[in-house]
Amino acid sequence: QVQLVESGGGLVQPGGSLRLSCATSRSIFSIYAMGWYRQAAGKQRELVATITTFGTPNYADSVKGRFTISRDYAKNTVYLQMNNLKPEDTAVYYCNAHRMTTDYWGQGTQVTVSS
Repeated sequence: QVQLVESGGGLVQPGGSLRLSCATSRSIFSIYAMGWYRQAAGKQRELVATITTFGTPNYADSVKGRFTISRDYAKNTVYLQMNNLKPEDTAVYYCNAHRMTTDYWGQGTQVTVSS
């Protein structure tokens, strides 16, 4: 059974920073593209950032320049560094592993940006 274990969510003030982590098995991490998606209350899930197995990142326009995705092959972990957070970044953030027609999802971690 594939598991994606997320951590790092929480409550932060506008302008603050958080780092999300998502760990999985080596067999998955070594061949799957990894990514982060988010779903705000009453809205559809949307892409935040993805990173290929070669380390090539891709970002949603709304987070470019503020968020950074990275992956550590020694720890089988993907990270999302979120800086200059805004109230509109408030959502449940989900880790994703993607390869061809297969997707795996984490359980989600809540990020709340509020003063």
